[in-house]
Amino acid sequence: MRNPQLNSQGKLQHLLTTEGLPRDIILAILDAAAPFAEVAEREVKKLPLLRGKSIFNLFFENSTRTRTTFEIAAKRLSADVINLNINTSSAAKGETLLDTIDNLSAMQADMFVVRHASSGAPYLIAGHLAATGREHIHVVNAGDGRHAHPTQGLLDMYTIRHYKRDFTALTVAIVGDVLHSRVARSQIHALATLGVAEIRVIAPRTLLPTDVERLGVHVFHNIDEGLQGVDVVMMLRLQNERMQGALLPSPQEYFKSYGLTPERLARAKPDAIVMHPGPMNRGVEIDSAVADGSHAVILPQVTFGIAVRMAVMSMLAGGS
Repeated sequence: MRNPQLNSQGKLQHLLTTEGLPRDIILAILDAAAPFAEVAEREVKKLPLLRGKSIFNLFFENSTRTRTTFEIAAKRLSADVINLNINTSSAAKGETLLDTIDNLSAMQADMFVVRHASSGAPYLIAGHLAATGREHIHVVNAGDGRHAHPTQGLLDMYTIRHYKRDFTALTVAIVGDVLHSRVARSQIHALATLGVAEIRVIAPRTLLPTDVERLGVHVFHNIDEGLQGVDVVMMLRLQNERMQGALLPSPQEYFKSYGLTPERLARAKPDAIVMHPGPMNRGVEIDSAVADGSHAVILPQVTFGIAVRMAVMSMLAGGS
């Protein structure tokens, strides 16, 4: 069965998840992002690669950071960007998701960037486009439920490669609310595909998926033990909006047990980097002294994110 993200020639058709994404495709995206990052440093504002293409940002879930970086990336490629206000759109008036897609497709869309609270929504859209003969329209998953956030995972891989070069010798720790985090899933799949030596997840039992070990990770419930000798620390936000029931005593208790402080970070390697997908909750999952310290590469992640999204969109729409 063909990978739904690839066309019949094995080239990227949609970006739906890092799970099952071939290693050569991941590396091609990272390689393609490098020149875009360099162009940004030279303050070149526009490239003509997607001139005449129409990209629809279709966000059924609130987002500022992700939608903004997708919009900046598309505009830097000279695409026409249409942002839909879903709260006042026909979807809020009862129109189905696929009817919305059909109507937007009739407006000569070339790409949908989709963020949705339901896991699998981007897959549904991609399958519908294929079934109705509109394979020329590409779908990028900007986050679906608890399932995946592939461009965040890829920009994290770009960040790690920028600072550490070789994935295969690294020990990477992912700390926090893995249970509700689509980012964590995308990170784990990408890290495993790129051959990282050891992937650790550090969290209380209530914030870990059942049988998480099947993803090839080593589980730690004690953060001091889990951070010992790691090269990369990837912090996660508590996904309070997705939690059902009381999974934690309080944010203060969580910080006491799992917050990243300078003392805990000292257990990692001296040249370890600290990452966070944002938005950060200071004093809950990370201490300000760490977030603003020399090990943190959180702001470069945001900058690299624009370059990675430029790479993804140019690989998709540029080849159609």
